[in-house]
Amino acid sequence: MSVKRLPLLMFLGTLAGGCSSLYLAADTASESPLDSDEVTLAAGDEGLKESVETGEDSDSMRDEPLDDAIAPELKAAAREAREKLDNPEQKVADETSEQADMWDRLRAGFVLDHDVDSKRVQEQLNWYARHPNYINRVVERGSRYLHHIVNETEKRGLPAEFALLPIVESAFDPFAYSHGRAAGLWQFIPSTGKYFGLTQSWWHDDRRDVITATDAALTYLDRLTNRFDGDYTLALAAYNSGGGTVSIAMRRNRKSNKPQDFWSLQLPQETRHYVPKLIALAKIFDDPQAYGIELPALKDEPYFDVVDTGGQLDLAQAAELAGVDIDEIYLLNPSYNRWATSPEGPHRLLVPHQNADTFRTALADIPADKRVSWRNYVVKSGDSLNTISRKFSTTPAVLLQVNSLNSDLIRIGQRLMIPSASKNSDTYALSASKRLERKQAKKRDGNKLRYTVRRGDTFWDIAREHRTTVRQVSAWNGMAPGDPLIPGKELVIWSKTAQPTLASAGSTRGKAMVRKVGYRVREGDSLARIANRFSVNVRDIASWNDLNTSRYLQPGQSLVLYVDIRNSP
Repeated sequence: MSVKRLPLLMFLGTLAGGCSSLYLAADTASESPLDSDEVTLAAGDEGLKESVETGEDSDSMRDEPLDDAIAPELKAAAREAREKLDNPEQKVADETSEQADMWDRLRAGFVLDHDVDSKRVQEQLNWYARHPNYINRVVERGSRYLHHIVNETEKRGLPAEFALLPIVESAFDPFAYSHGRAAGLWQFIPSTGKYFGLTQSWWHDDRRDVITATDAALTYLDRLTNRFDGDYTLALAAYNSGGGTVSIAMRRNRKSNKPQDFWSLQLPQETRHYVPKLIALAKIFDDPQAYGIELPALKDEPYFDVVDTGGQLDLAQAAELAGVDIDEIYLLNPSYNRWATSPEGPHRLLVPHQNADTFRTALADIPADKRVSWRNYVVKSGDSLNTISRKFSTTPAVLLQVNSLNSDLIRIGQRLMIPSASKNSDTYALSASKRLERKQAKKRDGNKLRYTVRRGDTFWDIAREHRTTVRQVSAWNGMAPGDPLIPGKELVIWSKTAQPTLASAGSTRGKAMVRKVGYRVREGDSLARIANRFSVNVRDIASWNDLNTSRYLQPGQSLVLYVDIRNSP
């Protein structure tokens, strides 16, 4: 979640005179992240850590009941798809073989000081040593991507430890999406992604693209390293919290004649644990035997090739041409949201190395106009490009382009050519819509209901009326609290209210004046004190800001609040 301070007077006059620590929350794409004071709340590895500790994978729903509305074959596809994320084909070559070369190459590039005397590092190290299954899981997930990432760090002369950063950011889950709106292996928020040229569309999200996101992340880290005079720990801290945050902390220590290294700075809580996590992981990978861990073998060879497709391509057809499962195509190309590559590009696919030549040869024999299926559609009364595109999982822009239309105007009886999936929707089990379907189908506590978003709705309103939290409502629907609620979007809500109702005419919903604001923690503040001051719930504050309620707040810490300004001080 990104927070940018603005003068209090720019907020609302109704708040003047009461709260000197309030600032507006904004998501700015124009400001350089090198200078920002934004803390990126990444998906992290907490979900995987929890599943390792409990033996249950909360993400995969592997052992949890699915909604009865889902067809049996889709249930199987859902489980198999997620299994392939955690258990890629490139597994242990031979349990009796010697350590694979990839780890030797990784260790050769280590640069950070692994011997730093820090309680924070030791705490992380102790957990990893107690949970060797966690290391196995992240290696299995990351085996598709690690060779490419190590190559790229070496090209830039960056520490090889940076290749392990996706473990901290996303646990090597390419579909990871945080409640702070960060996506992909490297967890870019929209504004930072846009700054580094990572585009988002209905078809495609560059933040999840293995090639472009890795390039952007390492470019960002390289620039931060230069900004902080070659100090890699400060660069890492700035990757998480913004260069401005780190510079402010350094300036504060300088004025107090205190050291200005990472370990001496007062930084946001997430950032204080961010660098220790990476160093602890590097220590494990540097000498696994010392911690009773045996790394799965991983060959020092490319897992995938990049193949030029020359245009849009159905992903099911791509899988058939390459001779691989379609889920393998999605896991190597997680940026594609739908059933095909984006019509606007990039016109390339990542394909397993051993299948790449087969794919190239087979693709060359398929004419460009046969690489997606086409449907001949006759326009009916009430149709528009919007309704037709939604019906066939495409976009109005694509229909305009392929039918050489000059405007959105269409007439009854007109014939349109529509690109469509070659297989049924269940085949594309890792598409965005199917991932969301599984997430919404997961059984949870409460009364399940479906709600269609209306103009003026907010997560805060919906959560309050159903005695739950903003973070829960957004997570149930594959969203983040900062994502816009578009009228017409259907949400799944697990209500804690005995008789769920939504926005009745007499409710206070319509009268609420909820605003997203920021709050700077002051000396003596506690979650309860802040909650009372702004008439919100402690649990909500914790969920909005990914806080552990058992930990103390730190003066200067940034919080995001969703406040009804009529009740604000």
